[in-house]
Amino acid sequence: MISINTPIRPEKAAEAPVLADLVNRLVDEVRTLLIGDERAAGASASSDDAEYRRRAAALLDGALDRTAAEAVKSGYAVLDEGQEAWVRSQVLARVCGLGPLEPLLAEPGVQNIHINGQRTWVDFGGGRREERAPVAPSEQALIGLVRPIAAANGSGERRFDASAPLLSMELGDGSRLSAVMDVSRRVSVAIRRHPQQSLDLDDLQGSGMVDGLARGLLTAAVRARLNVLIAGATGAGKTTLLRALADEAIGAGERLITIEDSLELGLDRGGAHPDCVAMQARPANIEGAGEVGLAELVRHALRMSPDRVIVGETRGPETIALLNAMSMGTDGSMATIHASSSQGAFTKIAAYTAQAPERLSLEATNLLIASAVHLVVHIATDRGRRRVASIREVVGAEGLQVISNEVYTRPGQEPGELVVPPACAAVLAEHGFDSSAAIAQAGGVR
Repeated sequence: MISINTPIRPEKAAEAPVLADLVNRLVDEVRTLLIGDERAAGASASSDDAEYRRRAAALLDGALDRTAAEAVKSGYAVLDEGQEAWVRSQVLARVCGLGPLEPLLAEPGVQNIHINGQRTWVDFGGGRREERAPVAPSEQALIGLVRPIAAANGSGERRFDASAPLLSMELGDGSRLSAVMDVSRRVSVAIRRHPQQSLDLDDLQGSGMVDGLARGLLTAAVRARLNVLIAGATGAGKTTLLRALADEAIGAGERLITIEDSLELGLDRGGAHPDCVAMQARPANIEGAGEVGLAELVRHALRMSPDRVIVGETRGPETIALLNAMSMGTDGSMATIHASSSQGAFTKIAAYTAQAPERLSLEATNLLIASAVHLVVHIATDRGRRRVASIREVVGAEGLQVISNEVYTRPGQEPGELVVPPACAAVLAEHGFDSSAAIAQAGGVR
């Protein structure tokens, strides 16, 4: 029998061995009861996550009631309200959630979670990072925590072992989990959270990420079905900006195909894009078969009659397929790419196409870029603050060079300016953006 003789504050409950023992016992009891329920009903724990959690919670409530009754009958103190709430959350997390990761994921404001071996940090953005207690007592236990999460992935079982030491997958709440073992000194896990509510262009303008000029230009460009590439560093907000532009400027009557390595965009989840198909790449299974890469998905998307193809991030051989898609009738397509400047995006594309099976030459790549990409947007980060710093228009290609003009620049947090008239000014004007007025307001062309 477990007895509680002195009150324990909920935030210190993890330090109390007696409560840890109770959690372990209840986890075993609830799991056993769930297995019995499933055998009796012929149900599967993975068939309906919400129903599974509901049954687990009901069985746990019964187990807690029995524990309290036994404690009273034996003359022991029962759990206070705070202790019971902590025990309940820990048991449910281990039975049908992500175990010790659940409290971190539930913490308000957390944007990223980084676990290096037995050290855990949470990142709230804006330069604020805090260390937390270890989520697992050892690296082997951390592997044991990640493996069942990977095995239960809704888009197909993922492995995490010596033969598959790299893991990338989407969690149930839309967060993105990446893990690595064996090829690193320590087992490491990184989780990128997504805001509970998607940020729209009003939010991005309010935060200073875009000013009114950049917003007007980009919104008109997307409405005009120009092909847009969004560049920036990891965590710069490329996906956030792409999602906000799509929600603002792409009509509900258009058919979208989104293609990602791990589902992040979520354009198919809201009501703004009812005809949206979200596709995700798939790694090989345990036999080494069944892999479906981004390049194959992009090619297949063209057979599904899309109005636009949107690639969450291009960083490999799918780049050629994406450029072909942009130049073959799916105008208004969009993608993101890692690059340190709007000009640098062309170098990255050339590197990807040179490494692809087609081995495109630089001249061929530049011609493909010139026929496919209309605008390149670069998001800069400065001490945690993000801003659209450059918008570059592609106007052609000449040998080893992509010919482009930087039409918009914003070097700091002050409002940006349109520095040269874009060649597509007439098209933008038809969709609500007056380039001449913007340049005149800035004092003329520099």
